[in-house]
Amino acid sequence: MVLARLILGLLCLSPMTGYELKKHFDSSINHFWNADKAQIYRTLAQLVDQGYATVRTVPQSNYPDRQEHHITEAGREVLNQWLSSGAARSPERDPFMGQVFFAAELERDGIEQLLIERRQATQYVLDDYLSQREGIDMRAAADRRSFLMAATLDHAIRQQAAELEWLDAVLEHLP
Repeated sequence: MVLARLILGLLCLSPMTGYELKKHFDSSINHFWNADKAQIYRTLAQLVDQGYATVRTVPQSNYPDRQEHHITEAGREVLNQWLSSGAARSPERDPFMGQVFFAAELERDGIEQLLIERRQATQYVLDDYLSQREGIDMRAAADRRSFLMAATLDHAIRQQAAELEWLDAVLEHLP
């Protein structure tokens, strides 16, 4: 359901093809949600079947016709209901935390390797998010939409920075 609502939100920005939606997922909301191409196209088809989106074929010369998706009024209503429904927390599932929880079964070197690899991966993600933020200052955002979009990226950056701090503390105090 969340994926469908996120797609409706993106369609509120402008009509898009499935390909364009995938590009938006990869470039603007990947710090809090990801979806592969098949999931996006399958969900788009469901949204059309439910009457929450329509498809308009846009002819193009030298290229295949574009299948442009538009949000309907019913889709806007469903999106607004979801946005107004309150902040639901999903139970966290983090395989890495499971590994850390039981890592005492490993030798100290193995535990350090596990933590160092996670630290490297986290630093890579943080660097990616920081590069996305270049030139974006949420305090100087032109409108509410831009501010809130920038705020979600800021949240992801802070999460990654906090994880790095935690990993450093675990590595420093590991018995």
